[in-house]
Amino acid sequence: MRDSGRLTAPGSLLHGPVLGPEAETVTPSSQDLAQMAADYGLRPSSARPDLVSYLRLLWQRRHFIVGYATARNVSMYTEARLGQLWQVLTPLLNSAVYYLIFGVLFQQNRGIYHYTAYLVIGVFIFSFTERSIVVGSTVMRANITLIRALYFPRACLPLAYVMVELEQLLASMLVMFAIVVGTGEPFTWYWLFLVPVLALQAMFNMGAGLMMARLGAGAQDFSQLIPFLTRIWRYFCGVMYAISSLPAKLPEWSKDVLQLNPAAVYISLVRYAIMASQRAYAPGAQPYNAMKCAIFETKKTPALQAFCHPSVVTSELWIAGVGWAVVTLVAGVLFFWQAETKYGRG
Repeated sequence: MRDSGRLTAPGSLLHGPVLGPEAETVTPSSQDLAQMAADYGLRPSSARPDLVSYLRLLWQRRHFIVGYATARNVSMYTEARLGQLWQVLTPLLNSAVYYLIFGVLFQQNRGIYHYTAYLVIGVFIFSFTERSIVVGSTVMRANITLIRALYFPRACLPLAYVMVELEQLLASMLVMFAIVVGTGEPFTWYWLFLVPVLALQAMFNMGAGLMMARLGAGAQDFSQLIPFLTRIWRYFCGVMYAISSLPAKLPEWSKDVLQLNPAAVYISLVRYAIMASQRAYAPGAQPYNAMKCAIFETKKTPALQAFCHPSVVTSELWIAGVGWAVVTLVAGVLFFWQAETKYGRG
């Protein structure tokens, strides 16, 4: 064969340009390549987009985020016999355990009207934040195959997983509403405040999830530590007890710190929204009366708590809720965006 020892482009060996060892290979210089890239608007694939462009990319993929979250939510319990019922059963079982321990054994239900509703709200709302943070810390490692296979803003993943937890919360809240109404709490227009409260909590969770995603991607040990930290956090948020009814010997600033931490803020706002008893008997609901307040400190009669000085009023809770949501989301986006190009390498 006269073409022996030569290579051609894909196709027939007898037609097309023939490349032989005598052909001279011209290697373009780095300047030529740079100019060619500039002419065609090309940029290095590892280059990080500016923040505005990055946010625009995230917005363009909002449908992917929602769709991915819904698909994850549907497939999460496909192998379980009870399927999607576990979205409701898990927080209900946790509530039952906490009621036995804190309501019966430790008698933390003293000073709280409709303790069952109070406890269930605390468990459901805190679980939304807890799960968003715990899952967010493992999301990058759990989806490393998808990250290496496709290009998309990596922030889509932690945001999608927060959406998964939000969808599960909304589904389980139907049971939570039934429990609240069943304990004697009326349905009022205050329930509409649930919409802005959950929106603020979702913003906070997204910011926290983005920060945890970056930290968890860098160190797997960090992901192992997060569940223990959130478990400790739960006991400082008033999930199972009323922070305002803690012993009077505690300094006031410590109660303020507990009531203004993010999880406690959103739990309190939800309770104020859907529990009329919380609004009627909250500290400061009635003019201050030293004698009645002293009786409350001794006997924990719920109605008398309204005559005590409030350490944190509702307006301060709203300010704190907005502040935590905005600051955490902005910080989370910036923190994650700075390491965008590092995810999926190797």
